[in-house]
Amino acid sequence: MRRTIFLFFFLCSLIFCRSTEACSVLYYVDPQTGKIYVANNEDYWYDVEAYIQIMPETRKKLARMWYGWDDFAQGGINEAGLFFDGAVTPEQLLPGGGHAPKGNLGDDLLANCKSVDEALLYLEKKEIALNNAHMMLGDSAGNAVVVEWLAGRRKIVPLVNNRLVMTNFLLSDTSLGNYPCIRHQAIETRLDQMEEADQTVNLKVIGNVIAGAVQVPQTIEDNRVGGTLYSSIINISDMEFILVYQLDNSKITRLDLKGVFKEGKKKRIKLK
Repeated sequence: MRRTIFLFFFLCSLIFCRSTEACSVLYYVDPQTGKIYVANNEDYWYDVEAYIQIMPETRKKLARMWYGWDDFAQGGINEAGLFFDGAVTPEQLLPGGGHAPKGNLGDDLLANCKSVDEALLYLEKKEIALNNAHMMLGDSAGNAVVVEWLAGRRKIVPLVNNRLVMTNFLLSDTSLGNYPCIRHQAIETRLDQMEEADQTVNLKVIGNVIAGAVQVPQTIEDNRVGGTLYSSIINISDMEFILVYQLDNSKITRLDLKGVFKEGKKKRIKLK
């Protein structure tokens, strides 16, 4: 099958990397319109059965959509506009009293929290901590943070200059590994170029930014193929969603999230 890299985006450079757990996440507030965009590249093995999961609103839980595999949300958004995503980092000590989450943490956050502040409070009350990953949280009010745990303490990295970029090094201490990161640099460079050119920001333009950090598929070990499993781009302000599967132009899922959540139906969309 012929593969193209985001055919509807601008031509992008490709970054070769052997890691299948290298993810890139972006939260961006357009200074001209105030609209909020998030995007990610999920880099993993191509043989997992990835899907989009839509969960309806109930009396106690918010409607939400997440994407991942094996009944675990790797990233997603809810009807209130709260977004989350995670990325692997160098391993660290857990805070005293903190513990790894049980079950599907992403789904729990999206089901119960409407904002970044609520999500942070939820993590604190549940005493949840991650010793080998960090999380980005962003909401429809223009607030975004990366939550990290290192040296036994929780660290909060805030949004700066309308942007927040997360890959696989700890933003709170870059000396701990995976830094410098060419994918992080590529995203920052494309954001700078976008702003210098005074481009009109939309899903296509943000898609081009995150496309600078994709990883082309490679056979890495045991004849398994790994690379960018999917890329997602969301306009939180207008609740528009696009997902490109396996860097293949013919495998694009587009959703009007307002309409999807209004339907009130549980639904699983297999990515293939």
